[in-house]
Amino acid sequence: MAHRFHFGLPSYYTHHTTRFNSSGRHAKLSCHLHLLPLIDSNRLVLLNNIAAGLHRSFEQRGVPSDLDEAIENNRAALLLCPPDHSDRIRPLNNIADGLRDRFRHRGVLSDLDEAINLSRATLPLCPPSHPDRCILQEKFKQRGVPSDLDEAIECDRVALLIRPPNHPARFDSLTNLSLGLRDRFEQRGVPSDLDEAIELSRAAPLLCPPGHPDRSMFLLNLALSLEERFRQRGIPSDLDEAIEHNRAALLLRPPGHPERSSSLNNLSLSLGERFTQRNVPSDLDEAIEHNRAALLLRPHGHSNRSMSLNNLATSLQDRFRQHRIMSDLDEAIELHRAALLLHPAGNPGRPMSLNNLATSLRDRFLQRNMMYDLDEAIELKRAALLLYSPGHSDRSSSLSNLALSLQHRFRQRGVHVRHGALTTAVELVEQGRAVFWNQLARFSTPLDELSVSGDTGAALAEEFKRLSFRFRSAFDQSAETHSPQIWQLTMQWDEVVSRIRMLPDFSRFLLPPLFSDLQKAAEDGPVIILNASQHSCDALIIHRVEDPVHVPLDITQAEVSEFSSEFQLLAEQFGSSDCQLKLVSILRKLWNDIVDPVVQALRESNVCPGSRIWWCPTAEFTLLPLHAAGPYEKKKNNLSDIYISSYTPTLATLIRARQQVSRDASSQHFVAIGQGNPVKGKELECVAPELAVVAQHVAPIVSFTLFEEGNATVEGALNALNHYQWLHLACHGMPHRTQPFQSSFAMRDGPLMIKDIIRSDWQNREFAFLSACHTTVGDEKSPDESIHIAAAMQFCGFRSVIGSMWSVDDDVARQFVSAFYGHLVDGSGSLNCTRAAIALHKAVKSLRKINIPLEQQIVFVHIGI
Repeated sequence: MAHRFHFGLPSYYTHHTTRFNSSGRHAKLSCHLHLLPLIDSNRLVLLNNIAAGLHRSFEQRGVPSDLDEAIENNRAALLLCPPDHSDRIRPLNNIADGLRDRFRHRGVLSDLDEAINLSRATLPLCPPSHPDRCILQEKFKQRGVPSDLDEAIECDRVALLIRPPNHPARFDSLTNLSLGLRDRFEQRGVPSDLDEAIELSRAAPLLCPPGHPDRSMFLLNLALSLEERFRQRGIPSDLDEAIEHNRAALLLRPPGHPERSSSLNNLSLSLGERFTQRNVPSDLDEAIEHNRAALLLRPHGHSNRSMSLNNLATSLQDRFRQHRIMSDLDEAIELHRAALLLHPAGNPGRPMSLNNLATSLRDRFLQRNMMYDLDEAIELKRAALLLYSPGHSDRSSSLSNLALSLQHRFRQRGVHVRHGALTTAVELVEQGRAVFWNQLARFSTPLDELSVSGDTGAALAEEFKRLSFRFRSAFDQSAETHSPQIWQLTMQWDEVVSRIRMLPDFSRFLLPPLFSDLQKAAEDGPVIILNASQHSCDALIIHRVEDPVHVPLDITQAEVSEFSSEFQLLAEQFGSSDCQLKLVSILRKLWNDIVDPVVQALRESNVCPGSRIWWCPTAEFTLLPLHAAGPYEKKKNNLSDIYISSYTPTLATLIRARQQVSRDASSQHFVAIGQGNPVKGKELECVAPELAVVAQHVAPIVSFTLFEEGNATVEGALNALNHYQWLHLACHGMPHRTQPFQSSFAMRDGPLMIKDIIRSDWQNREFAFLSACHTTVGDEKSPDESIHIAAAMQFCGFRSVIGSMWSVDDDVARQFVSAFYGHLVDGSGSLNCTRAAIALHKAVKSLRKINIPLEQQIVFVHIGI
């Protein structure tokens, strides 16, 4: 899909500080200044005029020394204005204004801090309409400190309260407050902020009647807020109203108006959105006409010409897909080419422009079957991929599009899999999985070598740490959205990473790992990647030394998807009497079609029975109980009789877990947290006995702490996890399949959610047993992201995790835990997290001897080392 560019409106309606006008060149005024004594009454006026001239010169020519000199002249003027001086507010304002401009050009945060402090100093000297509010917003945008935005909003609320309906500045307060609330909504996602912003904007028309110079800006801001609410809630009337406000704003910007092109652009975007939702051709036709009109108003050299080229091209592509008129597609390609020329190397819009042109060329190849279009599309997509650093929000879609184009060329030319293609396949699979977790892991990248590589390296290391901290905070606040702040931080972060790669010995800094690096995941046993595509389903077996082994699977992607759905429906019925036969039937099919071919290949590779293996499933395979597959017939072995199975979401995750250094057992601490009576949910009667079993096995050999019932709160659990390396957690597990970051453990006072776990900065974690339901269940629509509770625990440092694939019976959990810890605590009297998979394997075997349903015997899985 091609991407559209949105025109960025000013975030706030603000007043610029008024400066004195100079009557001549500032150099001439400086000569007059030297003739005046230090206490002359005209000296203040002259200093202000010189400063104003210098600042205006800086705005026109961009010479940094002009701005520096303007600030110094304003400082000199301030010294002539004691605290009770009637004109003191002017130099205070002008210094703050100059410092803010200097910060925007050079990025020195001390300038921004001083500007804010000076602006605050003017508050006792001026009414609440003071521009301190916009500077607070500037600080919030640069540092992402929520308290600054909150303070700005409260300042606007106070200003609004003391400006009655007939006050001439009430419109300004309404607008500023509504825009501040919209910004806070974008950062935190609280719906009431957006609703209030819209209502405040609706109240403004009475204060901004037809003919008011700011009415068009008000209409555009209201339209933007309504469009945002439409995207959040899908209410059609919000989008319709936004379009009408955009139309009204366009009427207020007739031909010749300097902002007409931006209004044309905004109206075309909202019409394009409505076309996407309702498929009304007239909306798309009108959007195209407005895009053409906007492009005419943005000739060569206009800063927004590339935006209009792209948006018109994208609209034409949409119309081509509706009516198959080739002239639309041909024109779209030429427009994308023109846009690409305006995005040279180093331009942040270049990767998107490359991808958009490539997509349109691939569309034309599918119509005319001209190979040169497809070849060019592939080269463009490869070029775009090189510009997306690992974890970039658009990298996964870029990988997917490149793979699709390569598949088209494969089918067209009949190219066969050559030696080396398997290692490339492993690298590509790794890049496309668990993007969210991998991005967060990169924020914690060790920087010791970079910090000691020289002054430049040390400076870049500090900048990387600062951006990573802000990025991590932004993810905490909006983990499930692509907020503007995250997009801005992504661009800054990518730019710093690019600069680091220019240093000697850092050319591969944070680049995707090569196969030679990924192969380390198989040091203790083979890793099996399962992949499904529309062309074939395959297994790739990664060994410690040898090349990958390719195992074709005799099953289609559609069959895997149907198979997975069938199992999920059955899992919801576990506990009923007729489930056992259906479950055995599914596990047999899983064995015959998927697992047995892999086992045969493992045997051929001399992987001995009893060895450990790791499954790395992708797509629909992630929802299937691979570890439990088997023929389930007498005198025939199931998988669990042959190998000891574990899982890993990615190869890199397994490698990181192995690289973490295990502490000496004598310094380790074990915590058991149990909550059988949460604020919501039924009572779990076996939690207390289960914790007693854990204590019986573990307390004699390591430091043991118990948190249960009243102590098992959200805060108590998080505090405990900051001090203990070993964890056993027994409670209700609450999966959220559509918003996985809200999946949680049920504590006494509320849910302990994934997003709470992500915020924790735990160190030297070893093992976690999650004795709760559905702890390995993630988002059904994004299975490759592996966003579930067990993965969150693993990301936060636990090297070895046991979780559940579906509901766990309360009493069975107690029996299972007893068997597990009995096998985990070996004769040495110490704990070792690498024994967890073997202990789980033995516990499952012991449960077969008692009357426990099959689905409960196989519910727990091991993840990690």
